[in-house]
Amino acid sequence: MSDAEAEPETDRDGADPEGTPHDLAPLPVSEAADLVDRVADNVARVIVGNDAAVEHILVTVLGRGHLLLEDVPGVGKTMLARSLATSVDCEFKRVQFTPDLLPSDVTGINVYNQKTGEFEFRPGPVFANIVLGDEINRAPPKTQSALLEAMEEGQVTVDGVTRELPDPFTVIATQNDVEPGRTYELPLAEIDRFMKKLRLGYPDRADETEMLDRTAGEHPIESLEPVATTEELRRARATVGEVGVSEPVREYVTDLATYTRDHAQLGVSPRGSIALVRASQARAVIDGRDYVVPDDVQTEAPSVFAHRVRPRTGSESGLDVVEDALSSVPVE
Repeated sequence: MSDAEAEPETDRDGADPEGTPHDLAPLPVSEAADLVDRVADNVARVIVGNDAAVEHILVTVLGRGHLLLEDVPGVGKTMLARSLATSVDCEFKRVQFTPDLLPSDVTGINVYNQKTGEFEFRPGPVFANIVLGDEINRAPPKTQSALLEAMEEGQVTVDGVTRELPDPFTVIATQNDVEPGRTYELPLAEIDRFMKKLRLGYPDRADETEMLDRTAGEHPIESLEPVATTEELRRARATVGEVGVSEPVREYVTDLATYTRDHAQLGVSPRGSIALVRASQARAVIDGRDYVVPDDVQTEAPSVFAHRVRPRTGSESGLDVVEDALSSVPVE
């Protein structure tokens, strides 16, 4: 029997042999909000002028989602992911997606050990708390699809054996949007698995000048220290999961999703509606509340819904449809 066959089917840090995480008591809302503030302030030591983006990323992590960053090279996407992972003492790994990248380069592979005469599983870079998929659309769809099970189920299946990924697990993927002739279009099934899609944009004059001052000597990422533990992050995620979502708020989310389906070629899926509820719960915790209000939904809807919508005409964008929904659907 090979090692892969002899191993338990799951291998999650902090889990029992069946792969179920040990119960962690949720943090009080005030402590979870304080954790977010500490992490955001720490990341701001490295990342200048993107406070809103940092907050969106923390919402994604707390809401058990994944993030897609679409932007030009060199605006700090990789540094943002590294700063976040360092701030919460998480394991961070980066995958550079290229046309010759294989699915096994992402998930891992069973390798024959000549000394033992058995196969050994060598985990791929997806086995980390925060995984940066750099320029994900440079790889062909077959390789991109290697992330689908990981993103949706938090697990990877190789040669019939399923292994749990670390908890927490978040994919932050970047998308090259300046060389369309050298990239592949992301499958809709993959796009739908990203809770949010963001753009960082270029810094303004003052922020770029400040950034140059900070990086003139040693880069601040080199001296960045953790301000929270992985266990605290897991407890904060548990806090978010207990935030109350009243029936009127749930109906409001449903009505927004329905509007996009009625006014676009492709509207928001039920997975998108779930993502909006979870993001709204995380937003409520950041604001120090244990219940969701319509303002939370309205704040999160553009970044959660827009990339899932395919408009009927080329003259409008998914964001246009979402903004129309926010202005047209009444709040009961």
